[in-house]
Amino acid sequence: MASNDSDTRPTPAAASAPPLIGVTSYLEQAQTGVWDVPASFLPQVYLDAVTDVGGVAIVLPPQPVTSDIARAIVSRLDGLILSGGADVDPARYRADPHERTGAPRTDRDAFEAALLDAAIEVQLPLLGICRGAQVINVELGGTLIQHLPDLVGDDRYQAGQGVFTEIDVEVDAGSRIGDLLGDDRSARAHLYHHQAIDVLADGLTATSRTADGIIESIEIDAMPFGVAVQWHPEENREDRRLFSGLVAAAARYRSEHAVAAPFPVPPPEPASKEQP
Repeated sequence: MASNDSDTRPTPAAASAPPLIGVTSYLEQAQTGVWDVPASFLPQVYLDAVTDVGGVAIVLPPQPVTSDIARAIVSRLDGLILSGGADVDPARYRADPHERTGAPRTDRDAFEAALLDAAIEVQLPLLGICRGAQVINVELGGTLIQHLPDLVGDDRYQAGQGVFTEIDVEVDAGSRIGDLLGDDRSARAHLYHHQAIDVLADGLTATSRTADGIIESIEIDAMPFGVAVQWHPEENREDRRLFSGLVAAAARYRSEHAVAAPFPVPPPEPASKEQP
């Protein structure tokens, strides 16, 4: 614990530095040059979405983690993005896998769950994207629809072959996302999800739905900035409002939590050798 006020005031450099935004990633088999190896993978559009609005993107690959390790990671960040990707393991919401549910990525599920818990604990600004929204719902006690075509009758939410379905989504007035979007509460949503939120977890509020009732955005009630969307805002280079909101919240968080470093003590000078 700091012993006086001067120890806890943010330094000007710490308060004004660009916010560090951690972005979760995948582990995938990757080929480059002569190499064909497992590697951390994250589409560049996520990085651009952060850096375009003044943040610094820090890629976080899945790795073994404990609660203490997750806290240590989060303590070095000003904001966190849970990115899109593979299906959440149905075992995490006590369901049998659907035949169309992808093979579980238990390493990523465990890593992101631990980061989420640590982020909520310290109220770190948080943005979930697609899978990220589903992770938040599952880890807080909700469930997922494992294959949307069973419900809606077609592939309108995930056309396949990397083609995004574009629709206009309008979020609720008075929601945190609504405040971020400003006077125009609509967003051009790039959809690529064959799963969706089913039972909404306690402590979450749905802030937008499609015409057929599918939840497209949520917020964590107990967090100043804890929002998630089922669409892919990183794909829309013309609309960075969600990322601007995250980076602004992260800058405030950094200013409020930065602690002045102790005065550096120079190393002792080496002893000079006596001349003969």
